[in-house]
Amino acid sequence: MASDILYVKAKQNVEVMSDSVYLKDVASVTGTNKSVLAKAKAMQVHHFRSEQGGRTVISIVKLIEEIQKIDPNISVESVGETDIVVKQVKTDQKKGFLVTAKIVFVALISFFGTAFTIMAFHNDIGIQEVFAEFHQIVMGRSSDGFTVLEVSYSIGLAVGIILFFNHIGGRRITKDPTPIEVAMREYEQDVNMTLVQTAEREGKEQEP
Repeated sequence: MASDILYVKAKQNVEVMSDSVYLKDVASVTGTNKSVLAKAKAMQVHHFRSEQGGRTVISIVKLIEEIQKIDPNISVESVGETDIVVKQVKTDQKKGFLVTAKIVFVALISFFGTAFTIMAFHNDIGIQEVFAEFHQIVMGRSSDGFTVLEVSYSIGLAVGIILFFNHIGGRRITKDPTPIEVAMREYEQDVNMTLVQTAEREGKEQEP
């Protein structure tokens, strides 16, 4: 009969900066026995080597086996992920000129790319002709290309973009996640699943 129960909630994706990976880094652990809990959290579950490329996949089965080495009578209940993607991140990768340059480059590409897309869309649907025709019907005279329609549409487009992305500068309008955040989380989950499946096929998953 098990003497103690540990509840382990493994994370899906983890970034660490050191070569040694501990249980507390990859999972949330709780239990009634404080001594066993402390030993489990401080337990090393992986050590990165240079030939590994700074990324590995650890199975929850391996974590359970390592925990039970502390005491065979420990009962481990897994309530989280079945596989954990662990990536080693060097401290110098988090800051520096190169990171700033990448951010500026992506921001410029996004800005000018979006502007070009909007202009191309407007050109495809002939929005100038639509506004001119609408102005002619309502006002009874030709448009000079700069009327209340163009101004209102431009303001509405800007407001729509701000509301869609849920940000004004660095401030969030509401607490809801933005469409980009949702898309990034879905992309991250797809990447993690691909890494897990690739590790399983190549036999590189950390298992007992």
